[in-house]
Amino acid sequence: MAMAKEGSGGEGGMSESVIRKVLVSYMYVAVWIFLSFTVIVYNKYILDPKMYNWPFPISLTMVHMAFCSSLAVALVRLFRVVDLPSSPAMTPQLYTSSVLPIGALYSLSLWFSNSAYIYLSVSFIQMLKALMPVAVYSIGVLFKKETFKSSAMLNMLSISFGVAIAAYGEARFDVRGVTLQLAAVAFEATRLVLIQILLTSKGISLNPITSLYYVAPCCLAFLVVPWAFVELPRLRAVGTFQPDFFIFGTNSLCAFALNLAVFLLVGKTSALTMNVAGVVKDWLLIAFSWSVIRDTVTPINLFGYGIAFLGVGYYNHVKLQALKAKEAQKKAAQADEEAGMLLQERDSHGDRKSDNQA
Repeated sequence: MAMAKEGSGGEGGMSESVIRKVLVSYMYVAVWIFLSFTVIVYNKYILDPKMYNWPFPISLTMVHMAFCSSLAVALVRLFRVVDLPSSPAMTPQLYTSSVLPIGALYSLSLWFSNSAYIYLSVSFIQMLKALMPVAVYSIGVLFKKETFKSSAMLNMLSISFGVAIAAYGEARFDVRGVTLQLAAVAFEATRLVLIQILLTSKGISLNPITSLYYVAPCCLAFLVVPWAFVELPRLRAVGTFQPDFFIFGTNSLCAFALNLAVFLLVGKTSALTMNVAGVVKDWLLIAFSWSVIRDTVTPINLFGYGIAFLGVGYYNHVKLQALKAKEAQKKAAQADEEAGMLLQERDSHGDRKSDNQA
């Protein structure tokens, strides 16, 4: 009876632990969705000529990166909240070869994605972002991080077909905006693949704050060149503009919190969880764009995005099954290793017993 009570108590404790982990995971997902939603709508508000009317996407991105860099440096150097990686240590050579390419791609991705908000509706941008799995898979195959499979490629084609239908039905289709958003997707997908190649494969593990500490400054530095040629002359021509520190301060704070939330979500759950949460966020943004911002969302838009949504859902399902299979193989290998050690201990114990009897 006592044993039964202990066992049931252990199961209850274990179930409480599992429930706590699930609730924490949902909390990370909810925080990420809220912050991502807020930053997207806030950026649209600032950049759209019909709203706040400050159409300088490079400048806005630089403000975000300067704010994130300052906070990250303060947290690392002044307050010592986190330690910098030591195994391996971030040497100048390692920083140049691994972090700089990622920072360059991140700056291009942010620049082009923010620029797209000037020309396209929030809802249509989210539909175009459904192409992210297609870009990640294609670039992964190119860099030999993904295995080419006919079934996977057919699914990528179905997602692309759905997005093409959504684009055909878009009421405010703009070639410049679509080009900018597709370029942003391509750069972001390349960045995600290079993170696996340049950081993960080398055993470099960065937490949310150290990631911003290393990436945000070089991202800011890369943006200075296009800013000097593209936006600085226009800003000088405007001359009289007085930035609202409340608007840009709260917007930058949201961007900093979102960067932390992204790394926390991936670190505490998985990249797959973020992909699934991203689908929920996209539908929420489409609904918000239609109901509050009053963007036009046509039935053809929704039909095309529905096809792409099914393709993205299948992509996430396949990834989940692959992760489960990998975890099962890992557990089986551990069980075999433990069984081998037990047999080895038993054999050595038997040998010692035989020696004693002799």
